[in-house]
Amino acid sequence: MAALWTLSLLLSACLFWPACLALTPPAELPQPHNLPPSLGFNSSDGSLSVDLPMALRVFSVDYHHVQAPFEIVLWIMLASLAKLGFHWSGRVPAVVPESCLLIMVGLLVGGVIYGVRHSAPPTLSADAFFLFLLPPIVLDAGYFLPGKLFFENLGTILWYAVLGTLWNVLGIGLSLYGVCLLAPSSLGDISLLHCLLFGSLIAAVDPVAVLSVFQEMHVNDQLHILVFGESLLNDAVTVVLYKLFESFLRLPSVSGLDVLLGGCRVLVVGLGGLFVGLFFGLVAALTSRFTSRAQVIAPLFVFLYSYLSYLTSEMLHLSGIMAIVTCAVTMKQYVEANVSERSKTSIQYFLKMWSSVSETLIFIFLGVSTIQDVHMWSWSFVCSTLLLCLIWRATGVLLLTAVVNKLRRNTVTFRDQFIIAYGGLRGAICFSLVFLIDDFPKKRLFITTTIVVILFTVFVQGMTIKPLVELLDVKRKKRALPTVSEEIHSRLIDHLLAGIEDVVGYWGQHYWKDKFEQFNKKYLRRFLIRDDHQAPSSILRVYQELERRDQRGDEEAPPLVDTRSDSRPLLPEEMDSIRRILSRNLQNFNNKQTRAYSRHTLHQDATMDRTRKPLHRHQSLGERYTFNTQGEDGEFSGSRRGRAGLSRSHTGTVKDI
Repeated sequence: MAALWTLSLLLSACLFWPACLALTPPAELPQPHNLPPSLGFNSSDGSLSVDLPMALRVFSVDYHHVQAPFEIVLWIMLASLAKLGFHWSGRVPAVVPESCLLIMVGLLVGGVIYGVRHSAPPTLSADAFFLFLLPPIVLDAGYFLPGKLFFENLGTILWYAVLGTLWNVLGIGLSLYGVCLLAPSSLGDISLLHCLLFGSLIAAVDPVAVLSVFQEMHVNDQLHILVFGESLLNDAVTVVLYKLFESFLRLPSVSGLDVLLGGCRVLVVGLGGLFVGLFFGLVAALTSRFTSRAQVIAPLFVFLYSYLSYLTSEMLHLSGIMAIVTCAVTMKQYVEANVSERSKTSIQYFLKMWSSVSETLIFIFLGVSTIQDVHMWSWSFVCSTLLLCLIWRATGVLLLTAVVNKLRRNTVTFRDQFIIAYGGLRGAICFSLVFLIDDFPKKRLFITTTIVVILFTVFVQGMTIKPLVELLDVKRKKRALPTVSEEIHSRLIDHLLAGIEDVVGYWGQHYWKDKFEQFNKKYLRRFLIRDDHQAPSSILRVYQELERRDQRGDEEAPPLVDTRSDSRPLLPEEMDSIRRILSRNLQNFNNKQTRAYSRHTLHQDATMDRTRKPLHRHQSLGERYTFNTQGEDGEFSGSRRGRAGLSRSHTGTVKDI
């Protein structure tokens, strides 16, 4: 632990060294590497002459040649070591969220840089945030989005994200304008449009801050998907409203027609981003169909098409967040059906690593950028903003939930409503948007107020939300993986509900889900998935997915065998069965032909080889079977004495299911 913090301090010193170089006089700075040290106008008539060096240099330093990539690598290394030290700091992660510690590290680094240079440290530009750091986080959230839960709660999520955001923006903006009218001496030069613009950015619930806190608490699936989905789509709405009010500020006057056109623009931006993401998602799925002979580059298309959808939307002034989320959700099932198991693992780990590095850099630069010379303080404006953010979010959640609970079968409880309202954390999105505001006398006040709101929500609300979840006894997430029987019964219930809705003539979510599944199976899967990867049945696909989870050893998966059960010695017939199975499997393994190596193709996975028989596995001792041999093929039949249900570790082939 001490070694990690020592490395962090050394990297901080490396970051301060360029700052010290920047203070040296220009004559002492090293010259560019491609020019001789004595190149210049040395002749009396001003002509160019070259003086040869007196001796060959054995050692030289050319920092400016590698300055940009060198500093980027140092920042990433500092952020990664700080995160690593956080997870090795004993009981600190159980009390302090990771985002809080990273912001404190950024504040420390920014303070030291300010003390060395006597000027403001480097800030995180809005372009760097929106073009390089935000897309990996949104892509990771969209790709691993629980599709079934998300679409089952889509109406509630849109209800919170659209109407709830409008409620917060208009409520905070109009209330702040009233505060400004009450203090004309200090806040009289802030107009109504400026208050609405500030309300649109301060209402942005940051998914980076929300995810970093909620993933550590393991709340129930419904609460997690409501807060996560609302924060994800809330950003798209707030960015659109921010750009709309920014356009209104640049007009000489705003008429009713401008407001109507602004509403149409909001719809065009949101729906345009959705269709752009849908297009690139289908193209990515179609491209992955032809990667069987070059599996090494298959994961690359997931990142390229997703990022291209985001950049295309930003180029067309559409919602890039909507585009990249739609692209990730669209292509996931088709891409994973086309690529190999190793490619799936590569995609998953790279997405997690990429988003984790982006989150770490965002929080560290959030702390570094807080040390500035541009702060302006107003007690009335700052305190009113902080109080209004809490009041309007709480009232919005209560009112909107009271309406939506009348339409939901599984109502949102009051405890969940409190966590939803209290979990409205602000982060880097509103911090980046406030720096994009055109210069006017109170811009520095907006920046200071935004920083105070971010620090309050991340530190106070982020550190107290976990004790509140435990105090209110909020339902936690089920940690166990579903069994095959649970998956089959869940699908059976979905089919029954879809049939009932079809019979009674009610077009509900199960009816449309069943229609989409039929369309997907009849057209999309045949066109976007290779023929040799078409699963013969949905039950078999469920079994294969559960087998993959079992083989990967998911972190949240409990052990399949009850370790508390008493061990017993092996019976003679069990020893014979194990020897027979091992000899059979070793013989099949030795007879397997190894494919020729190609640097463009990965080795074929065992799970993708349909022709080879699967290896037989012995029953788990903790499940207490009785075995009877059946011939020389090594297959056994037994009556199960333990818990009822279908086991994924059953001896035999997939056909036995």
